[in-house]
Amino acid sequence: MLRHLICGNQSNGIFFMYRYNKPCIVSELVWDNNITVPRCIYLDLFCSASCQVILVSANKLTRYIEPCQLTDDFGGSLDYNHSDWLGKRLVFEKFTKESTSLLDELSIINEADKSSSLDKDKYGYTAKIHNIQTISPAWCPMEEELLAQPQVMKLLDSLREQYTRYQELCRQRSKRNQLEDIHTKVMQVVTWLQGPGSELLKSHQAIGDSIRAAQALQQKHEEIESQHSEWFAVYVELNQQIAALLNAGEEEEVLELKSLQQQLSDVCYRQAAQLETRQNVLQAAHGFHSTTQELSQQLDGLLGVLCADVAPADGAAIQQNLKMLEEKLQIVESGLTSLRQKGALLMEQMCGQPWPAEESDGSSEDQQGNVHQIQAIIDEMQMRKQRCEDMVDVRRLKMLQMVQLFKCEEDALQSVEWLSELLDALLKTHVRLGDDAQETRTMLDKHRKFVDVAQSTYDYGRQLLQATVVLCQSLRCTTRSSGDTLPRLNRVWKQFTVSCDERQHRLELALDFHSAAETVLQEVCVEAAALDEVDSSGKTLLDRLTMPVIFPDGSEHFFGSPSETAMAAEGVRERLLLVEERRLQLQAAGLAYRGEDEDDEEEEEDREGREGAEGRGS
Repeated sequence: MLRHLICGNQSNGIFFMYRYNKPCIVSELVWDNNITVPRCIYLDLFCSASCQVILVSANKLTRYIEPCQLTDDFGGSLDYNHSDWLGKRLVFEKFTKESTSLLDELSIINEADKSSSLDKDKYGYTAKIHNIQTISPAWCPMEEELLAQPQVMKLLDSLREQYTRYQELCRQRSKRNQLEDIHTKVMQVVTWLQGPGSELLKSHQAIGDSIRAAQALQQKHEEIESQHSEWFAVYVELNQQIAALLNAGEEEEVLELKSLQQQLSDVCYRQAAQLETRQNVLQAAHGFHSTTQELSQQLDGLLGVLCADVAPADGAAIQQNLKMLEEKLQIVESGLTSLRQKGALLMEQMCGQPWPAEESDGSSEDQQGNVHQIQAIIDEMQMRKQRCEDMVDVRRLKMLQMVQLFKCEEDALQSVEWLSELLDALLKTHVRLGDDAQETRTMLDKHRKFVDVAQSTYDYGRQLLQATVVLCQSLRCTTRSSGDTLPRLNRVWKQFTVSCDERQHRLELALDFHSAAETVLQEVCVEAAALDEVDSSGKTLLDRLTMPVIFPDGSEHFFGSPSETAMAAEGVRERLLLVEERRLQLQAAGLAYRGEDEDDEEEEEDREGREGAEGRGS
């Protein structure tokens, strides 16, 4: 058996009950206050297993029931007169009672007629009369009743006609009430969307100045969307109701409904477009601020690297540092390009935001402010990047100077090594003095060129060291090796100069010796003084070969090995032997020439005597 469960108590005012999970409302305001309402009342209308009870107060009743279905007592707009309803209900119940009684009587008559017909068919006419007399006396309509039937029928037809008209009136009233209710709801939705909803969107046009501010704006926008979603749900429900009415409405109603539907759709779609555009703007703003924060961090990191002192150990470390700076600068350049692109996208989203004509002035001012803010952020990032680029240029110049400094130091050390190698080559390989004057002259020319190479090496080293000093002063640092490179360079150069002078002096002595010896050996008549001079220069040269080279520090060094020095001295001795042989030859030839000269002189004296005598005689 279905039963209806009502739960509640008198102090709460409103009783909720669910029939097949559909809420039903019972209010104790319509009950007599003298009646004590029991805790649970069972009615044979609902099944207790399907009942769900919710107890709410009167001011929250509109959450569950439409206001158009509630009376003024409950904050609704339903036009309800309880006394009128009660009077009509009593009349209806009286009519129902009388009609039910009449129907019962007619049912008895019909049943009696039916039974008589059956008996007639079964037992015949005689048996029927007997049964009728046995059961009850037959009912026959009176003449007055027969005369009243047309009047009754007329009254019934009139009642039916009035009832039909009343049904039509109720239908029209219900439709009119429904249209008025839809119109009211539509105007409520439109008014809210064009009023508070638009004001909410107009009052939240900022884009924030950081990621946190953009996130807060997104949360606020979600709240605004939540408020709009409630009205959009009402719009969907109204649109469905209007569509249902359009299918069965009259022409005038259709025009009105279409006008309401078009107005509601235009407002809702415009508001939805503004919400979507605002959401896109906030997402673009979040991306813009995120890129701004990343770029700012990158610039801070680059600035920290540039402000830190660097002391690279070698050129490789400098190249690595320069490469790191270039990579960071490239990342900053990419970040700034991305920031410009996202800023342009954000401004495009803001400029494409739809606004009604009457609200465009205020929104344009907000957009201009946002555009100025975006441009200011981009300009600030550009200025910071430019400062970092200038500092990178300074750091790059400093690094290049340090590379040049290290290169100068390395080349200066290399020039010292080259000069040392030249000194070693001079002392170890420049030993021979030549076998003749021509060869000695050639060796002397080569020696001068050798000295020129050493001089250019020394000058190059000095220039490198001077450049090192200048670079150190520019970089405000101390070089790693200039303190001992210059003394080394000067020491080696002095050693080379002493050795070079000694070598040149020996070659000059050798050239003089070979030239004089060749002259003595080639001429027919040679004076004894020339031979003595050759012997003296040869001995001097031999003595020079045995002497060591004394460096400024007092150390002694010899040209080549002892064997090589002995070979050079042997060549000089051989030439001296040749000169000595020439001397002996000249001495032997000089005696014969002297006898012939004396004879010639005697003959000349005799001839002169004879000529003198002849002159005196004449």
